[in-house]
Amino acid sequence: MMNTFRISIFLLLLGVMVTAFTPAFAACSNNFIEIKGENRSSRFKVEIADTPELRQKGLMFREYLATTHGMLFIFDTPDKVGFWMKNTPIPLDIIFINANGRIARIARQTEPYSLDLIEGGSDSIQYVLEINGNAAQQFGIQEGDSTRHPRFNQELSVWPCKNHTGS
Repeated sequence: MMNTFRISIFLLLLGVMVTAFTPAFAACSNNFIEIKGENRSSRFKVEIADTPELRQKGLMFREYLATTHGMLFIFDTPDKVGFWMKNTPIPLDIIFINANGRIARIARQTEPYSLDLIEGGSDSIQYVLEINGNAAQQFGIQEGDSTRHPRFNQELSVWPCKNHTGS
């Protein structure tokens, strides 16, 4: 039991170190979202939810989400968005991102299975990132941090992808 715990802690720390010490990323990848704040950066491997059906399902029924994984919800235009935790058994941090790629709000440690509406707080939300509950704190992610992904509007982005070809 103790060895399993030690291995789990080692793997968790290894994932944090690999993510935390990766140099500034040269190019964006469709499989990752990158987040940077003052003197720190992180990135998460993401599944994309960009249709009404995928956005509605989200991470429902998932019993596990790797530490550096998440789901990126992409909306066609900025709007006022809200989420709930129906049929979602794991706590999540829900990160609401403006059309310019800046984090507007973080709903931390959301309650599994809750039907309470979790709102983004403004009408300019175009992207939402769901990651494990407490991961935002673990990686030092804060409101106001910059994010980037090739599917973001590069002309509006506060941190555009370099050498992005639009694919």
